[in-house]
Amino acid sequence: MNRKSPARRRPSSLRVAAVGLVLAVGLGVPAQGPAQASGHTAAKVPAAAKPATAAQPATAPKSVTGTSGHVVTRVADFYGAYIDAKGDYDNPDAALAKALRTHYLTPDFAKRLAAWEEKNGADGVLRAQNVPTRWTVTDNDTLGHAHEVTVTLTFGSGKNTQETKLFVLVERYNHISDIATKSAH
Repeated sequence: MNRKSPARRRPSSLRVAAVGLVLAVGLGVPAQGPAQASGHTAAKVPAAAKPATAAQPATAPKSVTGTSGHVVTRVADFYGAYIDAKGDYDNPDAALAKALRTHYLTPDFAKRLAAWEEKNGADGVLRAQNVPTRWTVTDNDTLGHAHEVTVTLTFGSGKNTQETKLFVLVERYNHISDIATKSAH
């Protein structure tokens, strides 16, 4: 292994857990529950005990919450996986993107989307020729027997960003039946 290999530069999770445990004990943090003999359990270290560096300021960990069967979660799962498949510039996974479309879109909408893409020369799911850097998925309420979800795609970074809002219609069996640039409400 050479000095520049990623495995050499990153501390192991066991070493990080041990350092955290030493910091916690050293700061007088009381034990919370019985000790476990598993090497996979990491010690929780109070935020004050975590050193902040210039490159990595102390921040709260980010989390994403989803609910199985919930329409907003389903659309967020689709867009997240689709953007990951399309956005890997070194090795985009066209087969995965196609499989995701087959799984999440109604067959009728998939045909209409393919026609839109042929006419417009862009990806119909993203309504763009490139891949967004960020996305947000928000509930936009029910619409008859369907549900509308707003997807906000952010392209670019820094001061050079552009947002696109898409309105995704999900039918009651959790398949996407339309993607539009205007709300159906």
